[in-house]
Amino acid sequence: MSQDIQVISNPDEAELAKLGVRSWPIWSKEASEFPWSYDEREQCYLLEGEVDVTPDGGKSVRIQAGDLVTFPQGMSCHWRIFKDVRKHYQFG
Repeated sequence: MSQDIQVISNPDEAELAKLGVRSWPIWSKEASEFPWSYDEREQCYLLEGEVDVTPDGGKSVRIQAGDLVTFPQGMSCHWRIFKDVRKHYQFG
């Protein structure tokens, strides 16, 4: 199982439509820091914000508005939100 965070910057609307991103729920969070673990694989599309996500024992990954991101199941990490986040998300 890959523990890599996958980031696609500025995917086209056709790709987002194919995934159904615009129908996914929205999650918002103010600038903050916190630990997080993924019980399931998560895909998300950032509408706003800028974040560094650092997997335990790994290198920090910068994600920002316009990024389509996949977090692997089983990953534990630390989130550092620099600019308030709004994102569409889907588990599974």
